[in-house]
Amino acid sequence: MKNKTMDLDDYISKRKKKDSDFAKDFESGYEEFKIGMMIKEMRLKNGMTQEQLAEKLDTKKSVISRMENHSEDVRLSTLRKVASVFGKQLKVAML
Repeated sequence: MKNKTMDLDDYISKRKKKDSDFAKDFESGYEEFKIGMMIKEMRLKNGMTQEQLAEKLDTKKSVISRMENHSEDVRLSTLRKVASVFGKQLKVAML
């Protein structure tokens, strides 16, 4: 997985240098994408379906799907609940 991550990072870096339109809004979009992917990875790592996670969060499967695929609208309180389901804590940093 680490080599794939490095390959992806290398591709992104090169693409940002070549394509100003791609680079313009990349950072914020990528952060939102990573949040959704982290939720999905934790869910799958724990052998959990979207339905099962939704049940633990007292919500619907469609909400989990939106979080995993369009995570720009996820509230911090919801992210805290998701983290708690997996025995994690949410840490927010301003860089």
